[in-house]
Amino acid sequence: MFDENRNNLSRQSANVTLDERLRAIASSEGVDFFGYSDLSSAREEILEQGGERVASYPRAVSVGIGIPNELVEQLRDRERPGVRVSYRAHGYRVINARLDMVTSKIACEIERAGYRAMPVPASERMDSARICAEFSHKMAANLAGLGWIGKSCLLITPERGPRVRWGTVLTDAPLETAQSRIKSKCGKCTECVEICPVHAFTGRAFAEGEPRESRFNARECEKYFDRMEAEGQVSICGMCLFICPHGRKK
Repeated sequence: MFDENRNNLSRQSANVTLDERLRAIASSEGVDFFGYSDLSSAREEILEQGGERVASYPRAVSVGIGIPNELVEQLRDRERPGVRVSYRAHGYRVINARLDMVTSKIACEIERAGYRAMPVPASERMDSARICAEFSHKMAANLAGLGWIGKSCLLITPERGPRVRWGTVLTDAPLETAQSRIKSKCGKCTECVEICPVHAFTGRAFAEGEPRESRFNARECEKYFDRMEAEGQVSICGMCLFICPHGRKK
């Protein structure tokens, strides 16, 4: 009976495309943004950041989960311990765990279809010297046409602004990737630059091929978080995310 049920499920699965199965997983896990990207144009950047193993994948699946607006809006009172604890728990840890769960499930489904797949941790630093992860989730989401890179170096979506966290699955599955990207709508706005407590942003607009350092001093941001920890505080900021007019509650 078990073998018969398994065969029936296999036949049903064969009638559903891989794309449909992946989107169904994402939907069941509460994903708000989903897309596929062709990574070939960014291979050199990926190679430099993550090495040959990471750069060997030609495509990526991007998933995004929105941060609840009430969590972001309370950042105006972020000096309050309760706000810090709430935002760190639900704005970071819970959503990152959800992203890791869905990318793990997507990777397994891709492998069952006979292709390679590697889920990238949602928020894990791999290089302390450069203060970066093994792979840029924001870059993949940008290439998937889900948003643009803002002056804050955050991925800005038309629907939720930067109030989204991202996960990625690297793969060689023949998924239909985005054909175009969203053009930046930052214009002359510099609100994220002006509100930064350590002046970490230069205000320079994103330009493909330019180093992150031309727009963002990650070390200053790092020092700010370290000072909060040294003072016994829960280290959060999020001012650039809070102030962005794209996705902000009026």
